[in-house]
Amino acid sequence: MTETDNKRKEHWENVYDTKGDREVSWYQEAPTTSLDLIGSLNLNKDASIIDIGGGNSNLTGELLKKGYTNLSVLDISTKSLERTKAKLGQDAGKVDWVVSDILDFKSKQQYDLWHDRATFHFLTSGNDIAKYVDIVNHAVKKGGYMIIATFSTSGPTKCSGLDITQYTKEKLKVIFNKGFELIKAFEEVHHTPFNTNQNFIYTLFKKL
Repeated sequence: MTETDNKRKEHWENVYDTKGDREVSWYQEAPTTSLDLIGSLNLNKDASIIDIGGGNSNLTGELLKKGYTNLSVLDISTKSLERTKAKLGQDAGKVDWVVSDILDFKSKQQYDLWHDRATFHFLTSGNDIAKYVDIVNHAVKKGGYMIIATFSTSGPTKCSGLDITQYTKEKLKVIFNKGFELIKAFEEVHHTPFNTNQNFIYTLFKKL
C-alpha cells in the first residue's frame, strides 16, 4: 500500500470512527434509485453483485431482503464494513466483505453487476481513473452491467473535505467506451441528512 493509499484509508477510517450514519452527506435510508435500476435488469437471484464503496450503504441489506444470494461489498474502511455487518446481524454471513482501496482491488471472480455510488468521483488523477477503468473491465462479465453514480456538473466540487471529479453523461461514456456501452443516464437530486441537495448523475452500462 502506497503512502497515498494509507492517507485515503486513514481519512475514511476517521470518518466512520467519528460520524454516525446521518452525519455524512451521502447517506441514504433507502437507496431507491439503485434498487430500481437493479430491478430493471431482471437478474437471477444468484447473480454476482458487488457494491463498491458500499460500507455505509443500506443497499446490500435491501438486496438480501429481495432474495439476492451472491453479494459482495468493497470498502477501504474496515470500520464502515463493521458498521454494516452489525446492522445485518446474522445475515452478514451471507455477504462477501472486501476491505480494499478500489485501486488495489484484484477480483477473484467476475461479476454480473458492478455498482458504484459515489466512489468513482473521488478519483481525480488521470492515472487513477484509467486504473479504475482497467479494474472494472476485468471484473465485469461479458454481457454484465455496471452502474456508476457520481456528482454531476451541477453537484458539489468537494465531499468529506476531499476534491472530487464532476461528470456528464458524455464524459462517462467516453471514459468507459472501450469496454462498455451506455444504456441509460439521468440526473437526480440527492437530499442529504442535513436538508441540503446534491446533484448526481446515474449511468447504466453493459459490458461488451
